[in-house]
Amino acid sequence: MLKGIDPLLTPELLCIMMAMGHDDALVLADANFTAQSIAAGKPVIRLPGVSMLDAVQAVSSLLPLAADVTHPVAFMAVSGEPDSYRSALQREVITRLTPELLPGQSAEPIERFTFYERARAAYAIVLTGEKQPFGNFILRKGVIGENLRP
Repeated sequence: MLKGIDPLLTPELLCIMMAMGHDDALVLADANFTAQSIAAGKPVIRLPGVSMLDAVQAVSSLLPLAADVTHPVAFMAVSGEPDSYRSALQREVITRLTPELLPGQSAEPIERFTFYERARAAYAIVLTGEKQPFGNFILRKGVIGENLRP
């Protein structure tokens, strides 16, 4: 354990988050997500029994979101529902991440099979214990640094 670091962040997950570069994507997936086949050899970190909201809170406490894109957060849209539909879980996670977003940024709903394609391109997948279907999110990593010097 380390001071100031959420204990849900395992050594493996911390290593992955540190190794990710600017604009790399991290998938936070529910317990039903087909992580092994989607990852196809990329890292899969398991957080069994951990809710999506707790996982998002832990990861976002250290992972900066990309500032140079309109949608640094994406989530799997619920099939058969209107584009504007958000499940209770999706609303909770988006509310948690909203303070991290810059003006003009928002969370993007992505159709299920398009989400799978984006997940295949991600750096890693975190498989949580979340039981809510369609409880899947993608976070794009930003940078921490000083402004450009004149």
